[in-house]
Amino acid sequence: MAGQTRRRGAALEEAILAAAVAELAGSGYAGLTMDKVAARAGTNKNAIYRRWPNRLALGIAAYKQLAKAAPLPDTGELRGDALELLRQANRHWSSPLGGVLRELLAAAGGASEFLAQLQDQSGDAAAAPWLTVLGRAVARGEAEPEVLHPRVATVAVVLLRNEFVVRGVPSAPDDVLVEIVDEVYLPLVRRRGTPG
Repeated sequence: MAGQTRRRGAALEEAILAAAVAELAGSGYAGLTMDKVAARAGTNKNAIYRRWPNRLALGIAAYKQLAKAAPLPDTGELRGDALELLRQANRHWSSPLGGVLRELLAAAGGASEFLAQLQDQSGDAAAAPWLTVLGRAVARGEAEPEVLHPRVATVAVVLLRNEFVVRGVPSAPDDVLVEIVDEVYLPLVRRRGTPG
């Protein structure tokens, strides 16, 4: 070991996270172990546990590294943008990476601290692209400003998530996505802000 510099701080953390990403991508959450990550990172488990208290916390951190935001659609109309956002979500949740997300959600159960760590993929950050799409629709005159509410914005993606979580589908057929947009999302958006 003479002449070899011991990694510390950010360099060690990056090595551990890169190892966890590789393990998660290769084996899913079920195959992610602290031993495998430590061996791949060239460190010991204590170094991992000092940064991530357990396997779930490490798995969530690795998943967040793997999950990259898809480009925001801009078809020039709300219907086209909403359909493309749903199609992106459907492709993600149907992919091996989406399977990892479902494993992590199942492992987290109702543990709020872990669910909060997954918030970027399933909470407030998930509303951002939908609010952007709705903001464009408002600017074009397709919708009233009252639609710019996170719960309204994310109704379509929540219904799609329901297909995966409640119905257990491996992928939602495109006609289901069209139905969600045409029968629920667009009528809700069009009605919101209309004088009652």
